[in-house]
Amino acid sequence: MIEVLFNIISSFIDSVGYLGIFLLMVLESMIFPVPSEAVMPFAGYGAATGRFDFWLVVFIGSFGTIIGSLISYWIGLKGEHMIRKYHKFFLLNEHHLNSAYDFFKKYGNSTIFISRFIPVVRHLISIPAGAGRMKLSKFVLFTFLGGFMWNFILTYFGYKLGENYSIISKYSSILDLVVLTIMALVIIYIAYKNIRKHPSGK
Repeated sequence: MIEVLFNIISSFIDSVGYLGIFLLMVLESMIFPVPSEAVMPFAGYGAATGRFDFWLVVFIGSFGTIIGSLISYWIGLKGEHMIRKYHKFFLLNEHHLNSAYDFFKKYGNSTIFISRFIPVVRHLISIPAGAGRMKLSKFVLFTFLGGFMWNFILTYFGYKLGENYSIISKYSSILDLVVLTIMALVIIYIAYKNIRKHPSGK
């Protein structure tokens, strides 16, 4: 199934080019089962062969992430009940949607950034953000920052792996864990520096 999906995605990008990358990342950031681990690494491989420009791939993919996320945000704002009613038509597991809601409630607005590195949640988190009336400017900013970092990582790996770009899908969970670990260490370091700088909490 995964190999078939990879072939469909790669053929689509081959046929449509940059527009294909954009459209697929719009879908990836909504509720459709389009994995970014299949889209961006192949585009990165295309950049390695000279067909695409590396940075243009990253920015176009990130722009698609923002547009898809904004659509999902609007769905959460205006019609989240329809998603729950017709979730099966989108191959959407309602349990995953509930998990995204719980994740957003537990961690707040920062989840929009963090979720870009977490499987399943990143496809759905924009809906509870819209339903929770998250400030749009913060939503767009966190979506862009998280999406840009994730898309850069995937594109870079595809660029370096070349024809073996599809191996990323097999180890995507490990990649997610590595990225989250690095982020956690950075946050801990920043917090530690702030505590040392202001030991009294002032």
